Amino acid sequence: MGIITTKDNTQIYYKDWGTGLPVVFSHGWPLNSDSWEAQMLFLGAKGYRCVAHDRRGHGRSSQPWSGNTMDTYADDLSELMEALDLKGAVLAGFSAGGGEVARYIGRHGTKRVAKAALISAVPPLMLKTAANPDGLPLSVFDGIRQGSSADRSQFYKDLAGGPFFGANRPGAKVSKGMMDIFWLQGMQAGHKNTYDCIKAFSETDFTEDLKKFDVPTLIIHGDDDQVVPIGAAGLRSAKLVKNATLKIYPGAPHGIGYTHQARLNEDLLAFLKS
Repeated sequence: MGIITTKDNTQIYYKDWGTGLPVVFSHGWPLNSDSWEAQMLFLGAKGYRCVAHDRRGHGRSSQPWSGNTMDTYADDLSELMEALDLKGAVLAGFSAGGGEVARYIGRHGTKRVAKAALISAVPPLMLKTAANPDGLPLSVFDGIRQGSSADRSQFYKDLAGGPFFGANRPGAKVSKGMMDIFWLQGMQAGHKNTYDCIKAFSETDFTEDLKKFDVPTLIIHGDDDQVVPIGAAGLRSAKLVKNATLKIYPGAPHGIGYTHQARLNEDLLAFLKS
C-alpha cells in the first residue's frame, strides 16, 4: 500500500500486491480498489503483481473539489504507472474504470501496456444520442444525481439491493455482505466527487479512444446488465476495438466481480496467459 501525489497535489492511494507481470485495476463508481480484492488475491497467488488505486475522490484518496473528469482520472493513472515504473502492464477496468482505461490509452498510448480488459465497462458512450440510440436517456442520469443528492446512503443501498447485483431478479442469490460492501465503499467516497463522476462516466464519449487500442483486449459483459446495458457498451466496444475478444455472461448483472467471481478470475487468468 502507498500514496502518490499528483501534479495538482491530489493524493492517490494504491495497493501493490505480489510480484511478476503487473496487472493494474481501475474500479467502478462509487467504489474503490477494495472492489478488486477477489481478483487481486487470486491473481497475486498465481504469480502476478496486482496494483489497484482509489480514484481521486474515492476511498482513501484525496477529495478535491475539481478535476473529477475522465481526462484527469486517466492522467492520475498515468502518473501512478510512471511512479511505479510499470511496464508491459495489463490494464483491467470495471464500469467507470473501463472508461478510465480507455481514456488512458487514448491520451497516453500503450508504451507501458501489453493488454487491456474492459469488464461491464461504460465505453463507448452510455448516454443516448442520435448517433447512440441504444444508450440511456439523460433522465436516467439525472435520476442518479437526484438520488445521490437527496439521500446518498439510501440510494447506494437501493442500488446494491436492486440492479447492481441483479438482486431484483427472480431467484437471485445476493448476500447481505455483498450489498453492505457496496454501500460501505460508496460512503467512503466524497459526495462532490461521486456527484461529478456521474457526468464523467455517462457523458464521456470514448469512441475515438477505443479506436486507438493496439493491444490484445478482452471485453466481458453480462447480458442482463441493468446498469450499463450490453447493447450500448460491450457489444459496441467489441466492434470498435481491433481484434477484441468478447465474452458474454448469460444472465449476469453488472457487478460480476462479485456475483461471478470464480468465472471472472479464471477468464482473466486465461487472458493473462494467452
